[in-house]
Amino acid sequence: MRLVYFASLRERIGKSAEEADVPETVRTLAELIAWLSQRDEAYAATFSQAVVRAAIDRKHAKPEASIVGAREIAFFPPMTGG
Repeated sequence: MRLVYFASLRERIGKSAEEADVPETVRTLAELIAWLSQRDEAYAATFSQAVVRAAIDRKHAKPEASIVGAREIAFFPPMTGG
């Protein structure tokens, strides 16, 4: 599964993307975030933010969304604009 990180998340983790072998037991976006948070301190700090947005195969998704069969999951901070 391809994981993509944008903006401040990319800076904290230190990479813009990676291929990850996600365990079969990780089935939702929330479970993926928990799994990633256990990798090391950079991931833990990144995903401990109050709000991290995600898209599964380029569609915005909520934490309870299934990641089963997903090819790409992108993570990004909340967006502001005006």
